[in-house]
Amino acid sequence: MVGAGFPVRRMRRLRRTPALRRLVAETSLGVDDLVAPLFVRAGVDDPVPITSLPGHFQHSVASLVVEAKRLASLGIPGVVLFGIPEQKDAVGSGAWDPEGVVQVALAELRSALGDTMVLVADLCLDEYTDHGHCGVLRADGSVDNDATLELYQQVALAQAAAGADVVAPSGMMDGQVAAIRTALDGASRTDVAVLAYAAKFASGLYGPFREAVDVTIAGGGDRRGYQQDPRNGREALVEVALDIAEGADIVMVKPAVAYLDVIASVAARVEVPVAAYHVSGEYSMVKAAAERGWIDGDAVALEHLLALKRAGADVILTYFAGEVAEAMRD
Repeated sequence: MVGAGFPVRRMRRLRRTPALRRLVAETSLGVDDLVAPLFVRAGVDDPVPITSLPGHFQHSVASLVVEAKRLASLGIPGVVLFGIPEQKDAVGSGAWDPEGVVQVALAELRSALGDTMVLVADLCLDEYTDHGHCGVLRADGSVDNDATLELYQQVALAQAAAGADVVAPSGMMDGQVAAIRTALDGASRTDVAVLAYAAKFASGLYGPFREAVDVTIAGGGDRRGYQQDPRNGREALVEVALDIAEGADIVMVKPAVAYLDVIASVAARVEVPVAAYHVSGEYSMVKAAAERGWIDGDAVALEHLLALKRAGADVILTYFAGEVAEAMRD
């Protein structure tokens, strides 16, 4: 007989009712944990649907402001902006143009929202280059790390001047955080924070995002020369430590669900906030399976985000932000 006459601890006692489960829950997900990625496109008057990201759009500046206000009304504390310029060139000059689409959008959002929402600007060149890489290229087609850093400094200053609270370098260039921090501090932009894409893996989960920003990568789409190898976890910890030493205020792991071990390891070791980017492919897979009736999409989305919190993420960038915030309000 179970327990042979001795009391048996019945784990199910505290799972019996919703109220009991809520009382003893170890992990909680709140709207304050969420940041919503938004896309803004130059030269459009109306939002353009993104086929592989159902429910998301390439916004005009005007519709971007409307959407940001809606997200703010749901209690979401921040958005991260990605831009699609009308013209691209070899060096990505639209990324630091004062009249570039993200800079214009930042100024409009700041005017409309004041300080009620954190404005994060993705800092990279891939959306603005005609070759789709995250930096300028040498004659042999490889990325010139140090020449790229000088351009990242210009982008950071343009984004800060336009109203960004946080700049988020995502190119995985060596020394990018130090270069950006130096430029910001030198221009008396010491209050602008740096969210470093510290552990960004060369993942197959970025496809929908590349559609969203109209990026085609030269050379067969290979960024493995500067993004991290998915086989390496300890290497990610070294990258994170380097970014913190260079002045990162927040460090991020990207993608998220496939790298829960990395998130947990980072969270156990650092004293700065840890962010996780629940990327486009993670979102789109849930949406596609739910559309076919194979899964409960809402339940799986929540399960994904709870897993990120359980692993140690303090901040979650997710395309589910608006939906989850609406569900929490209801």
